[in-house]
Amino acid sequence: MAAKSLFQIIAIFIIGMAGGIFADQILWPYFIERPLFAQYKLEQSPTYITQKQELTMYVQENTAVRESVQDVLPAVVGVKTKTLSGEVLEGSGLVLTSDGLIVTLANLVPKGSEFSFFVDGKWPAFQILKRDLGNNLALIKLEKGGLKSRGFVDLAKIKLAEPVFLVGLDFATTTPQATVNAGIIVRFAGDVIKTNIVETSKMAGSPLFNIEGRVVGLSVIDETSGGRVSAIPADIIRTFAGF
Repeated sequence: MAAKSLFQIIAIFIIGMAGGIFADQILWPYFIERPLFAQYKLEQSPTYITQKQELTMYVQENTAVRESVQDVLPAVVGVKTKTLSGEVLEGSGLVLTSDGLIVTLANLVPKGSEFSFFVDGKWPAFQILKRDLGNNLALIKLEKGGLKSRGFVDLAKIKLAEPVFLVGLDFATTTPQATVNAGIIVRFAGDVIKTNIVETSKMAGSPLFNIEGRVVGLSVIDETSGGRVSAIPADIIRTFAGF
């Protein structure tokens, strides 16, 4: 009986050793090198990282635009005109110099009309200096100093799909209120910059800025294409103003 028990103990010991060796040589490396969840992680992780990067870039871009809008607001001028026929025109313009030189669209200030300009919370007196009907630009000198202006972009560095935003003043209330719209550059058509922004005619003349708050151009609203916004480029504006 004792011999039989001893034999069973030895058999169990041998089987245990063989099992340990088998697990060590075959099963254990398998689970170390190819865990059951490895395939799932390899398939899911890149998607998660990409989505996180895209979300981070989107938040950073939105934050940059929001900060730039606050910086450029003081350089935006409201333009309101009553023509000889009684038509009321509304739009915006851009401060060029701190001593009151501004630019807007020539078709917003046709000759013989009554004009008013709103900037820095005031309606200053003014003088129309010149118009360029070919490029649709007008240069005006306001009798007001201490204004804030913005720098111009280097158009050679502007690329397709670059984020841009416009800022204009809306006369729907007694005190004009700022209106913002954003999009990207979709095409360069000769001396015109095309965007995917859609706006009403009241945003004509609104300065178009890049994400850094530099002037890209002045907005022109194409009502024949549903209000699509294009822009008179910064280089043409600078040449017209004599900069």
